[in-house]
Amino acid sequence: MTDTSLRIASYNIRKALGTDRRRDPARVLRVIAALGADVVALQEADLRLGQRRPIFDEAEVFRRTGLLPVRFDHGRDSLGWHGNALLVSPGFRVISQSHHDLPGLEPRGLVSALLERDGRRLRVTGVHLGLLRHSRRRQLSALLDMLPEEEDTAMLIAGDFNERSLEVGLGRLSKRFRILSGGPTYHSRHPVFALDRIAISEGFTMAEASVHRSPEASRASDHLPLVADLRLSHMADDGADISQLL
Repeated sequence: MTDTSLRIASYNIRKALGTDRRRDPARVLRVIAALGADVVALQEADLRLGQRRPIFDEAEVFRRTGLLPVRFDHGRDSLGWHGNALLVSPGFRVISQSHHDLPGLEPRGLVSALLERDGRRLRVTGVHLGLLRHSRRRQLSALLDMLPEEEDTAMLIAGDFNERSLEVGLGRLSKRFRILSGGPTYHSRHPVFALDRIAISEGFTMAEASVHRSPEASRASDHLPLVADLRLSHMADDGADISQLL
Protein backbone atom coordinates (compact mmCIF):
# COMPACT_ATOMS: atom_id res chain seq x y z
CA MET A 1 0.00 0.00 0.00
CA THR A 2 1.20 3.52 -0.73
CA ASP A 3 1.81 6.08 1.97
CA THR A 4 -0.93 8.51 2.95
CA SER A 5 -0.10 12.17 2.32
CA LEU A 6 -1.29 14.65 4.93
CA ARG A 7 -1.13 18.38 5.46
CA ILE A 8 -1.21 19.41 9.12
CA ALA A 9 -1.41 23.00 10.34
CA SER A 10 -1.09 24.76 13.66
CA TYR A 11 -2.48 28.26 14.12
CA ASN A 12 -2.80 30.54 17.15
CA ILE A 13 -5.72 32.73 16.10
CA ARG A 14 -5.72 35.04 19.18
CA LYS A 15 -9.52 34.78 19.47
CA ALA A 16 -9.76 36.23 15.94
CA LEU A 17 -8.37 39.58 17.11
CA GLY A 18 -6.16 40.84 14.31
CA THR A 19 -3.08 43.03 14.33
CA ASP A 20 -5.36 45.84 13.17
CA ARG A 21 -7.32 45.39 16.45
CA ARG A 22 -10.39 44.09 14.57
CA ARG A 23 -12.02 40.87 15.73
CA ASP A 24 -12.86 39.19 12.45
CA PRO A 25 -13.62 35.42 12.60
CA ALA A 26 -14.46 35.31 8.87
CA ARG A 27 -10.98 36.58 8.04
CA VAL A 28 -9.37 33.85 10.14
CA LEU A 29 -11.52 31.22 8.42
CA ARG A 30 -10.35 32.52 5.03
CA VAL A 31 -6.75 32.05 6.14
CA ILE A 32 -7.52 28.53 7.38
CA ALA A 33 -9.22 27.67 4.08
CA ALA A 34 -6.16 28.88 2.18
CA LEU A 35 -3.94 26.42 4.06
CA GLY A 36 -5.53 23.41 2.36
CA ALA A 37 -4.87 21.35 5.50
CA ASP A 38 -6.37 17.98 6.43
CA VAL A 39 -6.07 18.72 10.15
CA VAL A 40 -5.71 22.09 11.87
CA ALA A 41 -4.79 22.52 15.53
CA LEU A 42 -6.06 25.90 16.75
CA GLN A 43 -4.99 27.81 19.83
CA GLU A 44 -6.97 30.62 21.46
CA ALA A 45 -10.11 29.50 19.65
CA ASP A 46 -12.41 30.42 22.55
CA LEU A 47 -12.98 33.53 24.63
CA ARG A 48 -11.34 33.39 28.05
CA LEU A 49 -14.24 34.16 30.41
CA GLY A 50 -17.51 32.52 31.41
CA GLN A 51 -18.45 29.48 29.36
CA ARG A 52 -15.46 30.08 27.06
CA ARG A 53 -17.73 30.83 24.11
CA PRO A 54 -16.18 29.77 20.77
CA ILE A 55 -15.08 32.35 18.25
CA PHE A 56 -16.64 30.36 15.40
CA ASP A 57 -19.98 28.80 14.67
CA GLU A 58 -19.33 25.13 13.83
CA ALA A 59 -21.51 25.15 10.72
CA GLU A 60 -19.71 28.27 9.48
CA VAL A 61 -16.35 26.56 9.98
CA PHE A 62 -17.38 23.71 7.69
CA ARG A 63 -19.01 25.99 5.12
CA ARG A 64 -15.93 28.18 4.76
CA THR A 65 -13.13 25.63 5.23
CA GLY A 66 -14.56 22.16 4.55
CA LEU A 67 -13.25 21.07 7.97
CA LEU A 68 -15.22 19.76 10.95
CA PRO A 69 -14.49 20.61 14.59
CA VAL A 70 -13.88 17.60 16.81
CA ARG A 71 -16.29 17.80 19.73
CA PHE A 72 -15.10 17.33 23.30
CA ASP A 73 -17.41 16.40 26.16
CA HIS A 74 -16.70 19.06 28.78
CA GLY A 75 -20.04 20.80 29.34
CA ARG A 76 -18.85 24.18 28.05
CA ASP A 77 -19.83 26.10 24.96
CA SER A 78 -16.18 25.99 23.90
CA LEU A 79 -14.98 24.69 20.58
CA GLY A 80 -12.16 22.91 22.40
CA TRP A 81 -10.42 23.01 25.77
CA HIS A 82 -8.42 25.92 27.21
CA GLY A 83 -8.68 27.46 23.75
CA ASN A 84 -7.24 24.40 21.97
CA ALA A 85 -9.39 22.97 19.17
CA LEU A 86 -9.00 20.47 16.34
CA LEU A 87 -10.49 20.82 12.86
CA VAL A 88 -10.38 17.72 10.66
CA SER A 89 -11.31 16.73 7.14
CA PRO A 90 -14.50 14.66 6.76
CA GLY A 91 -12.27 12.03 5.16
CA PHE A 92 -11.12 10.99 8.63
CA ARG A 93 -12.90 8.76 11.07
CA VAL A 94 -12.60 9.82 14.71
CA ILE A 95 -12.01 6.78 16.88
CA SER A 96 -11.74 8.63 20.18
CA GLN A 97 -11.10 12.09 21.60
CA SER A 98 -10.04 13.49 24.98
CA HIS A 99 -9.09 16.73 26.72
CA HIS A 100 -6.83 17.31 29.72
CA ASP A 101 -5.58 20.06 32.01
CA LEU A 102 -1.86 20.75 32.21
CA PRO A 103 0.13 21.93 35.27
CA GLY A 104 1.73 25.37 35.59
CA LEU A 105 1.11 28.88 36.85
CA GLU A 106 -1.39 29.64 34.05
CA PRO A 107 -4.49 27.58 33.16
CA ARG A 108 -3.39 25.38 30.27
CA GLY A 109 -4.65 22.22 28.60
CA LEU A 110 -4.57 19.98 25.57
CA VAL A 111 -6.95 18.22 23.20
CA SER A 112 -6.26 14.90 21.53
CA ALA A 113 -8.00 12.76 18.90
CA LEU A 114 -7.28 9.33 17.47
CA LEU A 115 -8.00 9.48 13.72
CA GLU A 116 -8.10 6.93 10.90
CA ARG A 117 -7.90 7.33 7.14
CA ASP A 118 -6.94 4.92 4.39
CA GLY A 119 -6.23 2.20 6.93
CA ARG A 120 -3.76 4.35 8.89
CA ARG A 121 -4.14 5.58 12.42
CA LEU A 122 -2.93 8.95 13.60
CA ARG A 123 -3.13 10.52 17.04
CA VAL A 124 -3.20 14.32 16.87
CA THR A 125 -2.67 16.39 20.01
CA GLY A 126 -3.16 20.15 20.11
CA VAL A 127 -1.49 22.19 22.82
CA HIS A 128 -0.68 25.73 23.91
CA LEU A 129 2.21 25.72 26.38
CA GLY A 130 2.85 28.32 29.07
CA LEU A 131 4.87 31.50 28.91
CA LEU A 132 7.42 30.35 31.51
CA ARG A 133 10.01 27.70 30.63
CA HIS A 134 9.72 25.83 33.94
CA SER A 135 5.96 25.59 33.40
CA ARG A 136 6.49 24.35 29.84
CA ARG A 137 8.80 21.62 31.08
CA ARG A 138 6.20 20.45 33.59
CA GLN A 139 3.55 20.58 30.90
CA LEU A 140 5.63 18.53 28.47
CA SER A 141 6.30 15.91 31.14
CA ALA A 142 2.57 15.69 31.89
CA LEU A 143 1.71 15.55 28.20
CA LEU A 144 4.12 12.69 27.53
CA ASP A 145 2.72 10.77 30.51
CA MET A 146 -0.83 11.22 29.13
CA LEU A 147 -0.07 9.93 25.63
CA PRO A 148 -1.28 6.33 25.41
CA GLU A 149 0.82 3.49 24.05
CA GLU A 150 -0.94 2.56 20.80
CA GLU A 151 0.32 -0.01 18.33
CA ASP A 152 0.37 0.91 14.64
CA THR A 153 -0.36 4.55 15.49
CA ALA A 154 1.73 7.53 14.46
CA MET A 155 1.56 10.56 16.73
CA LEU A 156 1.97 14.27 16.27
CA ILE A 157 1.75 17.22 18.63
CA ALA A 158 0.93 20.60 17.11
CA GLY A 159 0.61 23.97 18.76
CA ASP A 160 2.04 27.14 20.16
CA PHE A 161 4.99 25.87 22.19
CA ASN A 162 5.90 29.40 23.33
CA GLU A 163 9.59 28.45 23.16
CA ARG A 164 11.77 31.01 21.41
CA SER A 165 14.93 28.91 21.37
CA LEU A 166 15.53 26.24 18.74
CA GLU A 167 18.29 24.72 20.87
CA VAL A 168 16.91 24.28 24.41
CA GLY A 169 13.63 24.02 26.29
CA LEU A 170 12.01 21.10 24.47
CA GLY A 171 14.43 18.33 25.36
CA ARG A 172 11.78 16.19 27.01
CA LEU A 173 9.84 16.13 23.75
CA SER A 174 12.80 15.67 21.41
CA LYS A 175 13.68 12.32 22.99
CA ARG A 176 10.54 10.79 21.47
CA PHE A 177 9.56 13.17 18.67
CA ARG A 178 11.13 15.02 15.77
CA ILE A 179 10.26 18.69 16.22
CA LEU A 180 9.49 20.62 13.04
CA SER A 181 9.87 24.37 12.74
CA GLY A 182 9.19 25.96 9.39
CA GLY A 183 10.58 29.30 10.51
CA PRO A 184 9.45 32.32 12.55
CA THR A 185 5.69 32.60 13.12
CA TYR A 186 5.58 35.46 15.64
CA HIS A 187 4.98 38.40 15.39
CA SER A 188 2.96 37.96 12.20
CA ARG A 189 3.80 41.41 10.80
CA HIS A 190 7.54 40.99 11.44
CA PRO A 191 8.17 37.31 12.28
CA VAL A 192 11.17 36.74 14.56
CA PHE A 193 10.38 33.75 16.80
CA ALA A 194 9.41 30.20 15.82
CA LEU A 195 6.92 29.77 18.65
CA ASP A 196 4.72 27.34 16.73
CA ARG A 197 5.94 23.77 16.18
CA ILE A 198 4.74 20.38 15.02
CA ALA A 199 6.35 17.33 16.63
CA ILE A 200 6.10 13.95 14.89
CA SER A 201 6.80 10.41 16.03
CA GLU A 202 8.08 7.48 14.00
CA GLY A 203 5.74 6.35 11.25
CA PHE A 204 6.23 9.30 8.90
CA THR A 205 8.26 8.73 5.75
CA MET A 206 8.42 12.40 4.77
CA ALA A 207 8.05 15.66 6.67
CA GLU A 208 8.45 19.24 5.44
CA ALA A 209 7.32 22.29 7.41
CA SER A 210 6.76 25.84 6.24
CA VAL A 211 5.17 29.06 7.45
CA HIS A 212 2.08 30.31 5.60
CA ARG A 213 2.58 33.95 4.70
CA SER A 214 0.05 36.24 3.07
CA PRO A 215 -1.13 39.83 3.56
CA GLU A 216 -4.35 38.57 5.14
CA ALA A 217 -2.52 36.17 7.48
CA SER A 218 -0.32 39.02 8.68
CA ARG A 219 -3.47 40.88 9.79
CA ALA A 220 -5.70 38.04 10.99
CA SER A 221 -3.70 37.18 14.14
CA ASP A 222 -0.37 37.94 15.80
CA HIS A 223 0.83 34.44 14.77
CA LEU A 224 1.28 33.05 11.28
CA PRO A 225 0.08 29.49 10.59
CA LEU A 226 2.63 26.67 10.53
CA VAL A 227 2.03 23.95 7.93
CA ALA A 228 3.63 20.49 7.66
CA ASP A 229 3.34 18.18 4.66
CA LEU A 230 3.69 14.60 5.88
CA ARG A 231 3.52 11.04 4.59
CA LEU A 232 2.08 8.49 6.97
CA SER A 233 2.92 4.80 6.73
CA HIS A 234 1.13 3.21 9.69
CA MET A 235 -1.71 0.72 9.43
CA ALA A 236 -4.98 0.91 11.36
CA ASP A 237 -8.36 -0.70 11.77
CA ASP A 238 -11.90 0.50 12.31
CA GLY A 239 -13.38 3.43 14.21
CA ALA A 240 -16.38 5.72 14.37
CA ASP A 241 -17.44 7.93 11.49
CA ILE A 242 -16.81 11.62 12.14
CA SER A 243 -20.38 12.46 11.15
CA GLN A 244 -21.52 10.82 14.38
CA LEU A 245 -19.74 13.57 16.33
CA LEU A 246 -21.61 16.50 14.76
